[in-house]
Amino acid sequence: MIALYTGVFGGSLHTEHQPRTTGRVLKWSLALTVAFVVVEFSAGLEAHSLALLSDAGHNLTDALALLLAWFAFRFEMKPPDEVKTYGYHRAGVLAAFVNALALMLLSGFIFYESYHRLMAPPTVNETTMILVATLGLLVNGAIMLGLRRDSAHDLNIRSAFLHMMGDALGSIAIIVGAIGIRYTGWQHIDPILSILIALLIIWTAWDITKESLNILLEGLPKGMKLNNVLAAMQGVDGVLGVHDLHIWSLGSNISALSCHVLIKDLPPSESEGILKRLNDTLRKRYGINHTTVQFERTNCCAFTNGCAIPYEPPS
Repeated sequence: MIALYTGVFGGSLHTEHQPRTTGRVLKWSLALTVAFVVVEFSAGLEAHSLALLSDAGHNLTDALALLLAWFAFRFEMKPPDEVKTYGYHRAGVLAAFVNALALMLLSGFIFYESYHRLMAPPTVNETTMILVATLGLLVNGAIMLGLRRDSAHDLNIRSAFLHMMGDALGSIAIIVGAIGIRYTGWQHIDPILSILIALLIIWTAWDITKESLNILLEGLPKGMKLNNVLAAMQGVDGVLGVHDLHIWSLGSNISALSCHVLIKDLPPSESEGILKRLNDTLRKRYGINHTTVQFERTNCCAFTNGCAIPYEPPS
C-alpha cells in the first residue's frame, strides 16, 4: 500500500510492500471465524464435548486476534508525524504480543477444565465432534491459505496465521479423538485431547511472545549477530573503527542502526564515499535501510564521559 515513509527529521524508512488484499483477507477471515465459533460452541454444548468447547474458546481468541491484527495492520500504515517520528510500525508487534498472551491465558483455563473432566468425564457425541471439527479444518485451512504469503515477513500477520494453524491442528486432533471414542468407548479421550490442544496453543504462542517482546525492548533483530555486523562495517574501506553500535527493530521487517565511526581527517566529499559504502554493506548483507552514522576523527570514548548510553543503577 505505502512503500516509503519519510521521517520529519530526515532519513527514510522503507517497508516491504503489503498488498491491498491483506486487509480484506483479515476481514473475511474474521467473519468466517466468528460464524464458526457460534457453530462450534453450540455443537460442543449439544455433544457435551470439552474438546469442542475448548476449541471454540480458542477460535474466539482467534477472532479477537484477527480483529486486533486488522486494526494494527491499518494503524501501522499511517505515516510518521511530529510525535511518532518513526511512524506506527510497532502497532502490529504490540498486537502480536497481546495475541500471544491471550493464547497463554486461554491455555490455563483449558487445563483447569480438563482436570475436572478427567475426574468425571461425561458422555460425548462423537459424530457431532467429527462433523464440526471437519468444518473447522476447512475454515481454518482456507484462512491460513489467505494469510500465508504475508506471514513470512510480518509478525502481526504471522501471529494470526499461527492462531489458525493451532486451530487446524486442534481440529485434526478432535477428529482422531472422536474416532477413538467411537471404537473404544473411552470418554477420557475428550479431556486428554483438550490438554493436547492447550499445549499446542502454548507452543504456537511462545515464539511470537519472544520475538515481539524482543522488538518492543529494542533488542537485536532476530537472526542477526552484533559482532558480525561490526566486523562487516570495520571491513569497509576508509573505516578505522566502529563503536557505540546499536541495532534494533522498528517493526516486523524494518531494522534501524546508529553508531559512531572513526575515520581519517578527510574533507566531506571523501567521507561521503565511506558513508555510501557502509550503507550499501548494511543494506545488502543485513537488510538495514535506516542508519544514523556519526563520523569522528577522534574516538569519543577517549574522553572522560565516553559516548555510550549512561547507566544509573536504581538507588
